[in-house]
Amino acid sequence: MSQELPILKKGAFYYIRDGQADHILEDRTKRGLTVREQTTDETYGVLADKGMIHDMDGIGYWVPIRWYYPKKDHDLAKVVDHAEKMEKKYTELRELTCPDDSD
Repeated sequence: MSQELPILKKGAFYYIRDGQADHILEDRTKRGLTVREQTTDETYGVLADKGMIHDMDGIGYWVPIRWYYPKKDHDLAKVVDHAEKMEKKYTELRELTCPDDSD
């Protein structure tokens, strides 16, 4: 993002920022990933910045970097719910793949 917006809530794997018209949920695991497109996220039905990551076989996957929840349609609690689900998923993945780093 070109300008730093105020952080409303922060987790180990996310930020929720206060945009003018949107609550913006950023996936911290995707920081540094170049935004390649902005489309509607199929799961959450909101605009999302997406980038491309590649697996070891060179196959590319579109992944969301940040989601824009319009304040007029989504309260902060709904955004926090999405963020906490993402936090839980990443925490479980970290515990599975790096059990010594869980502290």
